[in-house]
Formats: sequence, structure tokens, C-alpha cells
Amino acid sequence: QVQLVESGGGLVQAGDSLRLSCAASGRTISNYAMGWFRQAPGKERELVAAIDWSGGATYYEDSVKGRFTISRDTAKNTMYLQMNSLKLEDTAVYHCAAQGRPYRGIRLVRSDYDYWGQGTQVTVSS
Repeated sequence: QVQLVESGGGLVQAGDSLRLSCAASGRTISNYAMGWFRQAPGKERELVAAIDWSGGATYYEDSVKGRFTISRDTAKNTMYLQMNSLKLEDTAVYHCAAQGRPYRGIRLVRSDYDYWGQGTQVTVSS
């Protein structure tokens, strides 16, 4: 079993930056594809960014390209999401997720992920 805990959310103004962290415990996640999802009130949970096991391949949803950066630190068993130039529409609960078996690529489908964190709230105000 893998436990994922997010941190780093908060209330910020439009244009500010935040860095989210996702700390894993219970098992190393070095061989797992991982991703960040977000869910705004009344909306479906959507994939924001994804990263492969090595950190060498990444994916970004169109609305965050050029503003968000996903990365991982294998030694710390942690994944990050650097969010710059935050917009009102980025307001959501952000969840990290990990696939539960070794995989060399990127996972883009929510059902491909086996482990989920509880989420951290990001609120962007004008």
C-alpha cells in the first residue's frame, strides 16, 4: 500500500505562485507513473499534469501549460507541482495520484491510478 499526502495549498492572489508537494509512504514510488488532478466545485476531477517514472516525460493540460511544472524527487519519495501565474480558474482541490504497478510511460486516465491523496485546497482570489 502507498499513502499519499499533499501539502502546500492555500489562499493566494491572482498572479501569485504556490508549490504543492505530494509525499509518499509505505512503498517507494520510483517506478510508478504519477499525476496531479484537480476538482473544482460542481466539476469533474480533471488531470492537470502527469509525469513518468523517471521524470523525463511530462504532460500538461492546455490551460496550465507554461505556468505549471510537475517534478519528482525519487530520493525523497515526493512529487511536486510548481504553480506560477495563478488564475481564478485554478481554484480547486488538488489531488496527487500514483499508479500501483511499475510503468514506463505517462498515465492520462483517472482510472489508471490506484492511489490517491486526500487533496489540498488552492484558492485564487482577485
